[in-house]
Amino acid sequence: MALPVAFFALFFAWPVAAIVARGLKTDGGWQFGRIADVVTQPDIRHVLWFTTWQALASTALTLLLALPAAFVFARLDFPGKQVLRAVVTVPFVLPTVVAGSAFLALVGHGGLLDQLWGVRLDTTVWAILLAHVFFNYAVVVRTVGGLWAQLDPRQEEAARMLGASPFAAWRKVTLPALGPAVAAAALMVFLFTFTSFGVVQILGGPTFSTLEVEIYRQTSEVFDLTTAAVLTLVQFAAVGAILGVHAWTVRRRESALRLVDPRLTARRPRGAGQRALLAGVLATVALLLVLPLAVLVRRSLDAPGFGYYRALTRTDGGTFLVAPVHAVWTSLQYAVAATAIAVLIGGLAAAALARRDAGRLVRGFDALLMLPLGVSAVTVGFGFLIALDKPPLDLRQSWILVPLVQALVGAPFVVRTMLPVLRAVDTRLREAAAVLGASPWRVWREIDLPLVRRALLVAAGFAFAVSLGEFGATVFIARPDNPTLPVAVARLLSRPGDLNYGQAMALSTILMVVCAAALLLLERLRTDRTGEF
Repeated sequence: MALPVAFFALFFAWPVAAIVARGLKTDGGWQFGRIADVVTQPDIRHVLWFTTWQALASTALTLLLALPAAFVFARLDFPGKQVLRAVVTVPFVLPTVVAGSAFLALVGHGGLLDQLWGVRLDTTVWAILLAHVFFNYAVVVRTVGGLWAQLDPRQEEAARMLGASPFAAWRKVTLPALGPAVAAAALMVFLFTFTSFGVVQILGGPTFSTLEVEIYRQTSEVFDLTTAAVLTLVQFAAVGAILGVHAWTVRRRESALRLVDPRLTARRPRGAGQRALLAGVLATVALLLVLPLAVLVRRSLDAPGFGYYRALTRTDGGTFLVAPVHAVWTSLQYAVAATAIAVLIGGLAAAALARRDAGRLVRGFDALLMLPLGVSAVTVGFGFLIALDKPPLDLRQSWILVPLVQALVGAPFVVRTMLPVLRAVDTRLREAAAVLGASPWRVWREIDLPLVRRALLVAAGFAFAVSLGEFGATVFIARPDNPTLPVAVARLLSRPGDLNYGQAMALSTILMVVCAAALLLLERLRTDRTGEF
């Protein structure tokens, strides 16, 4: 635990504490009285209200549209199911900047809806809500569908044999069993939408602002660190409460159910109702997930002769100091370095947490590992500039700064992927090897590594995709001569002109292809033995 604790203390706790202290501490002492002053401001109260209700609305809409898909993936067997599973998961691993860009190409000025029917939604909250569903659809499908596939269908069949209608059997038998998984999925979706930044930054414009966007505005545009610090504390408290509830529901889900092999529960669609449900899910996936990505690709090809892609190789002297295409190579380098760091830190943490003799303090660290996913990435990025500016850790001019902040986001995914597999390793194998004289290192190499190798590769793939798309913190610390792909997309979208917009669509398409390739590789690595990750 020594290295993971030191890493999170140095590169997460310290930067966050530094930015909060810079905003609330003066020569006269701490300004805790400013918290009430900031929270009671009418514009801040409006931001807090919008952040909360749009997260609730996004969560409800996501559950409404994704729960039928969870059933389809859990209980129905049909051609192309694995490919469709990968397609559904692609939006989740895409950066929120790309998700915002895709919906901007669909519902914005000159988008598909504007061209066909003269309808624009980029100035309404519906664009934000639909983009959040687009991004979080896979969370519900994977979380609820993964459990649903392992529930014994004979329990519901027994209820029907005793006279219950299909709906009554589902409501009284299956739904209570799925309750913890639905609650866990809802809480995760609420967490992601409550801290939404890239989607709201691109689609919200000046009209809509979440806490994360307001923290960014107060920090980088208004330079009011006190207000930014107060909003960070408010978000931190809300995220802590959400993670506490989430941890409780996960424990219930893991301990309260008896499960079966998921390969035994899926069957071919039977009856008109199941076939209609399958058709409806396929239509929803096509319209809500595939169409925005297809429109994004089409808009990147509007210029004849791949004009927008060729423009990426030129330096315009304004938006970038280098050609925009340079961001592709830069992002790949940063993502590889961040993946190596995340796998090292997350792997060590997972190994410590998997021990059955781990103490309460070690188990408590498991919840703390999730905080980087919920605490303001803007705060972390700006905190890096403030905290890591003096020897021996003056890293402001170092290239490693970006991979470090990206690894903070990737490490929790590594832990969540490797921990179930490490916990499933029979300790008697390790004990037998130790009795035969094997050193701890050889025990790990000969026993644990062969069993967790595939999960380790899956974890590395997720960390790579997540690192590649990190935006909130990277936008602060990426150097002008080395922008990452999400930062380059955001900068191009912030400038007027068809050429800048087209280049943003082209870069978003490149980023989407790279992330999708990584995800498809994960699907090839994933087997029934590794389970659902």
